[in-house]
Amino acid sequence: MAVAMASSGSNFGLYSNLKTMEKQPSLRAAPFICSFGLDPVQLPCIIPRRSTPVIWFDVQVLVARLSFYVLLFLRVSLSSSTSAFISKASPTPAVENGSSQETDAVPTPIVIIDQDSDPDATIVEITFGDRLGALLDTMNALKSLGLNVVKANVYLDSSGKHNKFAITQASTGRKVDEPELLEAIRLTIINNLLEFHPESSARLAMGVAFGATPPSEQVDVDIATHVHVYDDSPEQSLLVVETADRPGLLVDLVKIITDINIAVKSGEFDTEGLLAKAKFHVSYKGKAIIKPLQQVLANSLRYFLRRPSTEEASF
Repeated sequence: MAVAMASSGSNFGLYSNLKTMEKQPSLRAAPFICSFGLDPVQLPCIIPRRSTPVIWFDVQVLVARLSFYVLLFLRVSLSSSTSAFISKASPTPAVENGSSQETDAVPTPIVIIDQDSDPDATIVEITFGDRLGALLDTMNALKSLGLNVVKANVYLDSSGKHNKFAITQASTGRKVDEPELLEAIRLTIINNLLEFHPESSARLAMGVAFGATPPSEQVDVDIATHVHVYDDSPEQSLLVVETADRPGLLVDLVKIITDINIAVKSGEFDTEGLLAKAKFHVSYKGKAIIKPLQQVLANSLRYFLRRPSTEEASF
């Protein structure tokens, strides 16, 4: 009762005699002020007439309900303002030309063994884009084959960085003539590429057996094999061969040519990725090869390069 009287703003004090209070005229509604850290909320607290039973409000329940509605109102307002803010946010700009996912394409490894350019030395040229360094390990590997690197230079062009070496045999000081040693030079260089540049294995035929990542595509030997013989001079003819690369190819080509009594005077053997390209200056008894013999030579090479690799033991 004391709380009700105080909240009504009445000037009456506390009276112990309830009858005296009942005789008083009905009181007007006085506001009940509640504040939750926001604007004050006024709720009328009506003191009923004498004939109406007195209903007492539970202040804690009232405060809890008001708190719930205030929080619900704030949550809805905050959600609406957040949605409006997000809808106005500018989208993330797209990266042009795929620069966010740039992929550095692996260049084609090229190894050239040239027997024509220098009469006194075998010229070896290695290109792998601009990824090659001084190739000290390659030169040391060549020395282990009994060779001397007598000259080395580097030049750049649109295709990349070219490392060139002039090689001679340590025992004679002359250029390399044996097909077996020339093939060993080629395979040694390719092996060093696979070891120090593992990414090159996906672009080399040797990557199938010795590389970290084999080539994703295989060369069709029937399609890739081309053999042509041209008249070069009265003393020699030019044999041009292009086919799928594999270990020992240089030795096999020279063997097939010499088996039909044709001499190999000089030439160039190139390894370009999965392909091998060879140019040989050939002659028959010191003269250029006549047309019928040219046809025999071309047919022999095509048959050997395109035939299926079947082991003799299978027969």
